[in-house]
Amino acid sequence: MTSALEDLEQSLQRALADTVIGMDSAIYALTIAIVARGHVLIQGAPGLGKTLLSKTLAVALGGSFKRIQGTADLMPSDIIGVHVFDTARSAFVFRPGPLFADVLLFDEINRAGPKTQSALLEAMEERQVSVERRNYPLPAGFLVIATQNPRDFEGTYPLPESQLDRFMLRIDLSYPTREHELQVLQRYGEIASGGASPSATPSPATPSPATATGAGVTAELLAAAQRAADAVHVAPTLAAYVLDIAKASREQTQLTLGLSTRGALALLRAARVCAGLRGAQFVSPDDVKLAAPLVIPHRLMLASEALLEGATELAVTQRLLDQVPVPR
Repeated sequence: MTSALEDLEQSLQRALADTVIGMDSAIYALTIAIVARGHVLIQGAPGLGKTLLSKTLAVALGGSFKRIQGTADLMPSDIIGVHVFDTARSAFVFRPGPLFADVLLFDEINRAGPKTQSALLEAMEERQVSVERRNYPLPAGFLVIATQNPRDFEGTYPLPESQLDRFMLRIDLSYPTREHELQVLQRYGEIASGGASPSATPSPATPSPATATGAGVTAELLAAAQRAADAVHVAPTLAAYVLDIAKASREQTQLTLGLSTRGALALLRAARVCAGLRGAQFVSPDDVKLAAPLVIPHRLMLASEALLEGATELAVTQRLLDQVPVPR
């Protein structure tokens, strides 16, 4: 008998399989973030399906969906909303922006200016925004899925450490295998049939959260999966292991910034979901090691000497896992 967590992952895999190809590991990572109530940064070269994956997931989850395209002239009011004068009421009325959605896709977030990027900080952390000395709550399940291209530096504004830390995990997309890439060409390139190719973009319809999609992803299933993850036991020695990893990262000579307390908490939450997805009732060190490459690397800042030596955040993360003693 499968758990609600396993049912949720299988439902998401089925919901996305018809649109995105060869991204099983990315969907697994997205499942972790959704259950753990965290935000997601998807990173990769252009044309790998970052936006398609994000949009398809948003539609599969149901609820309201909004999309923001990052540009240099995008202003905070463009995403938060503005007050406009209502002549019928003879008063200013707040008109919410696209930020007020269950699932927000922020495409090419690093093309938005620092002021607009910072407008997301309160929303991502507290699920509310402050406008004109008033607080406006966001949906309880508010989820930000942001994409960025790490190879394009012209006209971009790298995300500050404070904002990167608010993304629970980062998914790095690489080029697909030859087999998967051939399937993409056959499905969307009119190779096999010679007829009109199917749309590469899912419909932006926004079904009600309580209504099942074709894959059976419902609000009830998501809530059950979250309860199942919350019930996974974390031993004190396991929590200490996570803190040891965080402490070791702060002492690494190759780093100028290690894992924060928020990062350590995100690692523990992600590990609980990993344990639940394999049907376990308690978190093991292997679950922490499985979650670490998703949660830790984007929170680390390499020293200039390490960059010159060709070090990467992922390699440093792996070194931390190899060096920190595993609890028995």
